[in-house]
Amino acid sequence: MFSKRMQLRAYPVYLLMTAIYSFGFTTIATMNIVYQAETVKLNALQLVLVGTVLEIVCFITQIPTGIIADIFSRRLSIIIGYLLMGAGFLLEGLLPNFGAILLAQVLWGTGSTCIDGAQEAWVVDEMGEEQAGRIFNRGSQVAQIATLLAIPVSVGLATLRLNVPVVVGACILLLLVVVLLFVMPENHFQRTPREERNSWQVMGHQLVSAGRFMRFSPLLICILGVGLCMGLASEGFDRLNQPHFFQDFTFPHLWSLTPVVWFGLISFVASVLCIGATELVNRHVDTTKRRGLIKVLCAIDLLQIVGIVGFALAGNLYLAALAFVLARVTRTVRSPLYSTWTIQNTEPRTRATIFSALGLVDALGQIAGGPGVGYIGTLYSLRAALVATGLLLSPVIIFFTRALGLQKERTLQETLIAEDGETMSV
Repeated sequence: MFSKRMQLRAYPVYLLMTAIYSFGFTTIATMNIVYQAETVKLNALQLVLVGTVLEIVCFITQIPTGIIADIFSRRLSIIIGYLLMGAGFLLEGLLPNFGAILLAQVLWGTGSTCIDGAQEAWVVDEMGEEQAGRIFNRGSQVAQIATLLAIPVSVGLATLRLNVPVVVGACILLLLVVVLLFVMPENHFQRTPREERNSWQVMGHQLVSAGRFMRFSPLLICILGVGLCMGLASEGFDRLNQPHFFQDFTFPHLWSLTPVVWFGLISFVASVLCIGATELVNRHVDTTKRRGLIKVLCAIDLLQIVGIVGFALAGNLYLAALAFVLARVTRTVRSPLYSTWTIQNTEPRTRATIFSALGLVDALGQIAGGPGVGYIGTLYSLRAALVATGLLLSPVIIFFTRALGLQKERTLQETLIAEDGETMSV
């Protein structure tokens, strides 16, 4: 049983970590592709290669970093991760050349995999599994508020020079490292004994244990399938939404606002709606009802498909903006629910490794889906590429349908076991 004092300590640290990271990362990401294209002068192929290198690094490092987080320290893994990410973005912002940007992706990708899974596993260890849904939803809201504040900051800094948001955001991530060194607790993590820490056999055993758990958990296979579909679709939407806005639509000539500022305003509105939608989900979705959670996730992803395809086919800027906001909001709302669903179907000992496996599947999907969608965009049009992105996401319906059936069977088995236990006790 976790003490109330420890719960109160871990919870605000998690929210603080989420807020600072989201503010710093959004400061960077809002103008990052513009910086790469306009200042560094990367062409279309180079822009794709930057994303591909990042995903390859994530793919290679996901499992090793997850195992390290499960064996050594989740706190240490998280702190190292933010340090590497901050260093990578600082390198990118200070050295505007293609080679430096590729090296920055290596640092960023490795750092993000150190954090991925370890952060969720850490807060669940400290707070308890029963708190996972509430924690992740509240963290998502805090992230959206920080994102909301960071967007105008990023646009304002970009008016000075396009690399300034990247450098400032990197410094914020490095500041987060210093903060976590002093305030981040780790009281409920069980380390591997010292004599076993340098053994590759231990890491192999951890990976085998996670693999065995996945093999005998059909629901977890469904979760991985959904993650793969998200990876296949995400790269195309992330890389092509801004070019689609700028190339296929005419922005209003109002108050002398540039297209970059208009895009920032649209992103700002999307962030506001993300906060409200996350609060609605937090209040009205009971994440302890597992079949209900799967149905909600399925509905959200169906809306996301509608948003992406609608964005692709919209005939005017206003419809495109509406569809874009729908895709953004649903994507944001689903994230904490998906993490909660994963937590419900993993065991604590290998949880960070499982989350890393999900990150690996996501990276694999992006590596496989991104170039194909990009090729369609080059050969035909950005609209065709975005429609293909929506179609790549559509198989999630199959995995959710299968998951609903499996969860029904599991619930029935648990009920029968409970009834048998009561009968025997009588």
